[in-house]
Amino acid sequence: MHRVFRAAFLVVITAAAAAAQVKIGIINSAQAISSTEEIKKAQADLEAKFKPRQDELTKLQSDLQNIQTQLQGGKLSPQGEQELNAEGTRKQREFQRKEQDLRDDVDRERQDVLSRANGRMQDVIKKLAAEKGLDAVFDSSTMLFFKPTMEITQDAVAAYDKAYPVTAAAK
Repeated sequence: MHRVFRAAFLVVITAAAAAAQVKIGIINSAQAISSTEEIKKAQADLEAKFKPRQDELTKLQSDLQNIQTQLQGGKLSPQGEQELNAEGTRKQREFQRKEQDLRDDVDRERQDVLSRANGRMQDVIKKLAAEKGLDAVFDSSTMLFFKPTMEITQDAVAAYDKAYPVTAAAK
């Protein structure tokens, strides 16, 4: 008997909730985060910070191409060819090590920035949802269809930029 009463209660509550108008917002969270001024500045800062190391890799790549050209030229003595091969092998290892180190450093810093921005965006979305009276906010990546009027991505970007303004000295 208790189970029947409980099931009937759940049916009544579910029907009441379905009858109430639920306000939903949809956000493209990846686009929202990447569109913030903070992320745009962080990207530019990362590029500037790692440009010298990228330039060094470009030079190493050029050196390797020059070594390859010299080896293919066939104008080297056996001793010269052996020395150039050894230098090419050393530079190739150096290139691979430096390239991996650069990739690891860039990935680590990018992940730190994105992690901080994700947390901030979650706070902004919660505040925006409360201001708009939304009952739920879903990411557009999980939606098959939604009305464009439900989209709050640009509102979230504007609210984020207002809450976390970028200054020349900010990082």
